[in-house]
Amino acid sequence: MGRYYLDSIDHQILTLLIKNARTPFLEIARECSISGAAVHQRVKKLEDADVIVGSRTVVKPRSLGLDICAFVNVKLSKPDVSKIAIEALSKIPEIVECHFIAGPFSLLLKLYCHDNEHLMDLLVNQIPHIAGVTDTSSFISLEQAFEREPYLLPLRKKSTEEAAAGKEKVVAKAKVKSKAEATASKSAVAV
Repeated sequence: MGRYYLDSIDHQILTLLIKNARTPFLEIARECSISGAAVHQRVKKLEDADVIVGSRTVVKPRSLGLDICAFVNVKLSKPDVSKIAIEALSKIPEIVECHFIAGPFSLLLKLYCHDNEHLMDLLVNQIPHIAGVTDTSSFISLEQAFEREPYLLPLRKKSTEEAAAGKEKVVAKAKVKSKAEATASKSAVAV
């Protein structure tokens, strides 16, 4: 699927939904100076384009007693073991993110634990014993300075090529539409 380019209204809608996914569409419509139906249509387009992939409740890990946030680099013996290793890692509930990375390690994990003993169990007794894991390197987060969603970044301007391609699509659609209308009117005249 291609990239979806946000206009300023889409950006405004996303910004409001990121701040509070429960914001009513009519309130968003007032903020964006458009109709509630327009907000509904735009959100539907954003969902269809996989820009919005659902909404969720955000839970603060510390409120659940998960006081340790750690990042673990994982080195795999061979690339072909990644599927097996990732399947095993996905069964460890403390691991909340797993990323393929470039560099000497293969994966970067983000995990939450109750305390150092809990973390030690994962780092010594669980993760190293997964098939294909040859090495790990761990970092403990002392405090998260900030977090943000990528949608709040400033809008990206289309490159010249992308803008030209977009214009070509619009022109092509218009030609197809006018051709279909001409055919329809010829059919109507013939009857």
